[in-house]
Amino acid sequence: MAHSNDTHTAAVPLVRNFDFTGRMKVTLLVGIVIGVLSMLLTFIGDDHSHSRFWSNLLHNSTFFTGIGLMAGFFMCASITAWAGWYTNFKRVWESMSLFLGVGLIFMLVIALAVWMGWNDLYHWNDANSVATDPILKGKAGFLNRGWYLFGTIIFGGLWYFVLSKIRSLSLGEEADGGYGEFRWHDRIRVYAVAYLPLAGFGSAAMIWLWIMSVDAHWYSTLFAWYTGASWFVSMISATILLIIFFKGRGYYSNVSHEHVHDLGKLLFAFSIFWTYLWFSQFMLIWYANVGEETGYFKHRMDNYPILFYGNLVVNFVLPFFVLMRNSTKRKFGIVGFISVIVFIGHWLDFFLMIKPGVLHTTHELNGHGGHGAEHGGHGHEAVGHAAEHGHEAVAHAGEHVSHFTSGFTLPGFLEIGTFIGFLSLFIFFILWSMSRATMQSENDPYYYESVQHHT
Repeated sequence: MAHSNDTHTAAVPLVRNFDFTGRMKVTLLVGIVIGVLSMLLTFIGDDHSHSRFWSNLLHNSTFFTGIGLMAGFFMCASITAWAGWYTNFKRVWESMSLFLGVGLIFMLVIALAVWMGWNDLYHWNDANSVATDPILKGKAGFLNRGWYLFGTIIFGGLWYFVLSKIRSLSLGEEADGGYGEFRWHDRIRVYAVAYLPLAGFGSAAMIWLWIMSVDAHWYSTLFAWYTGASWFVSMISATILLIIFFKGRGYYSNVSHEHVHDLGKLLFAFSIFWTYLWFSQFMLIWYANVGEETGYFKHRMDNYPILFYGNLVVNFVLPFFVLMRNSTKRKFGIVGFISVIVFIGHWLDFFLMIKPGVLHTTHELNGHGGHGAEHGGHGHEAVGHAAEHGHEAVAHAGEHVSHFTSGFTLPGFLEIGTFIGFLSLFIFFILWSMSRATMQSENDPYYYESVQHHT
């Protein structure tokens, strides 16, 4: 099956191993150092509960961990569906998915800090608040330290185990060349099928814990879908940029405009899907007009208008109108530019998901750095009124955070520096992983289908 196409591929020179040069390593290490220094400066200049430091760590850890999760999910979905178009650049998704292990280390640090009570990220983690707040008490069976820590360990461990096993089998397939009877690929497919429900259901639970519960009184049945779509679009953007990077250095000569066109279609389609989920979540909550739920959006519309409305412009309007024409999806420059914009845009989307809730919790528990118990009591009272009286009480509960707060209202230099550090670590890991295997898996049974892919 494969050998009949050897003459087609022989005309295109293949570079089998990626050379992770010293210059690249130094550049990325400088970026990592910028991130470390930004985190240190944030910690030193922070309030006594270090809310800015911990929220920056949570923001970037969830964002980049989720990209790894989605790279693994889409790769496994493609394997399960017998897809072949992506095979000649599948090492990118393999490497990106394994960053999940690095991201989970950061999530475990946060989970241990939650367990030890070292931060005020989550309102439900304060025992006094749970005891006096009927909403928090009602959710305590799930929103608790045990679920947070052991859920991260169990689900994260299972995700990483399956993805690392797929990577190991993929490398074994390439080394052995046993593609004739699909014996390696059939084993890979077993693990890919297992990963899909583990990631699909497990990610929803962890999204609720890691991200949605920073606004502990609020909930949305669409939030896990919404967050997953944001991760997915970010992953596709990162994939496009990495492929452009590799092609610019002479690699992936068999990855054509057709492959980039398909990735561009995914970027276009799932930007629309993300917007559909954003609007569905917003519209249903607005239509129900329940104060406990509408407060989430009202607080962000009133106090974070630049991010709230800018979120739609950057993550929907720009990619929609630029990528609407079919020809633009085949142009590396245009697709690459939009990928950069969308990647940063969804990082800001996560900023908007996390920062307002953390700041509100910090004010509730610490009372602007002063009388925590007193102000915490007023916070619970306001939330109780919110459930009973609707928008008026919700607005009252958010009044004290309406002024500009560095690192929360908008990203500051320290947030940007932290992002640079995480991004550099993310790229460093991927390039390191790519250098440890052949760039293209020629013994994959779908490799030659991928090389000849066209639409």
